[in-house]
Amino acid sequence: MWIVRAIILAFSLCADCFAVTACSAVTMKALKPGRILFLAFVFGCVQTLLMLLGWLFGDMFVGHIHGVARVLGFLLLAYVGGSMILQAVKGDGESVDLEGFRNVSIAALATSIDAFTVGAGLSLGSEPFKQVAADLSALFVVTMLSVAVGLCGGSRIGRRFGGPSEIAGGIVLILIGLNMLLGIV
Repeated sequence: MWIVRAIILAFSLCADCFAVTACSAVTMKALKPGRILFLAFVFGCVQTLLMLLGWLFGDMFVGHIHGVARVLGFLLLAYVGGSMILQAVKGDGESVDLEGFRNVSIAALATSIDAFTVGAGLSLGSEPFKQVAADLSALFVVTMLSVAVGLCGGSRIGRRFGGPSEIAGGIVLILIGLNMLLGIV
């Protein structure tokens, strides 16, 4: 039963990683397997590390991080989404995607804040490390897979539909950030 819980938790936490990488990948015309693996690894590591940190320091941070996390997640995703829209409208050939260290870091952090909060909640719920270790393992694997699928699908959409897909991707990122901020879903 604990394996099922770990997998469900992992899928729920990595849904935003999938959405963000798919939307960002519309600007990436050619993706090499090594780049996909690298980005999937970075997202998987950041998600897993933040959940672990949340579990380790949960009782100290949970009251402080919850309000700030929503605003920070919104600002980070609004920045990346707004930049994508601006570059698509300008049409100057530059793109804001997951090529630069800054954008990869921003996207990975923005999509992993909820993992920190979940880890803190597990800490407050006195979850044993054996269960948390299973959760962390599932989160790492599922996040890597979802990012790889998101990158491939988003890149394919970007090659097919070009500029309009970049604008749509930017809008979706901003909407995901608004959802984080307002807690709609």
